[in-house]
Amino acid sequence: MADSKLLVPELNDAETMGAETSRFQELLLQASKELQQAQTSRPESTQIQPQPGFCIKTNSAEGKVFINICHSPSIPPPADLTEDEVLQMLEEDQAGFRIPMSLGEPHAELDAKGQGCTAYDVAVNSDFFRRMQNSDFLRELVITIAREGLEDKYGLQLNPEWRILKNRPFLGSISQQNIRSQQRPRIQELGNLYTPSSPRPEAGPEKPHLSLWLEAPDLLLAEIDLPKLGGLILPHLQDGALGLSLEVGENRLVMGGPQQLYHLDTYIPLRINCDESKAAFHQKRKQLMVAMPLLSVPS
Repeated sequence: MADSKLLVPELNDAETMGAETSRFQELLLQASKELQQAQTSRPESTQIQPQPGFCIKTNSAEGKVFINICHSPSIPPPADLTEDEVLQMLEEDQAGFRIPMSLGEPHAELDAKGQGCTAYDVAVNSDFFRRMQNSDFLRELVITIAREGLEDKYGLQLNPEWRILKNRPFLGSISQQNIRSQQRPRIQELGNLYTPSSPRPEAGPEKPHLSLWLEAPDLLLAEIDLPKLGGLILPHLQDGALGLSLEVGENRLVMGGPQQLYHLDTYIPLRINCDESKAAFHQKRKQLMVAMPLLSVPS
């Protein structure tokens, strides 16, 4: 990804964007310090022992598959929303509601008939698990997200048909799992950064939700939610692929969607290594993920 002709000098107009730039730089410096402190004071991951919950039976081309839905208080809970609020978020933007979960490694087991099978352990927050037990909607949502997560992580193709085993909370043994010790320091969400273009009319392209954070002191990550592009398959972003365009400049990120569905034009007061920046579209999450190495590290 190279510099775009859209990266014009007027971005340096301090009078236009001084307040937003200053606020962003303060947030960036704070996030950088939090990240460096976390890296020196705590390990990147910690080990947990999930507790059994219930077991799902399904299958793949390789044979029977069992999914142990487990829980642990060490896993962060999702946002505290009512079922109606969750449903509304999913209808408006399927990437808008997330359930943190830990996906364990596959382990070989024997089923009730003594036949070989594969089991996976998927853990969610304990408080959320107890709430889920009293909600068919949340339980089916967790199972759906867990299945999709396992398919993504391990390249599976699971049968959409499944059932919950009665009187059997898990199959085999539940192993310990490693989870991230600390949250990545968020810099900015909701796309509230300075955008040099004037407000667009409601009938024009939609400005997508944008999240930015420091994954490392010299690496800035971005997630752009694009729910209307759920039908597109874009494993690696290329210029003009399927009408989705992305241009990363030294301090600018510009994205356009096919058929003018989306437009994002964001100033970032950092020196970005645009030549080494990379992007990929996650089909199931309907997100464009951009990794931007920094030429200079905040201090």
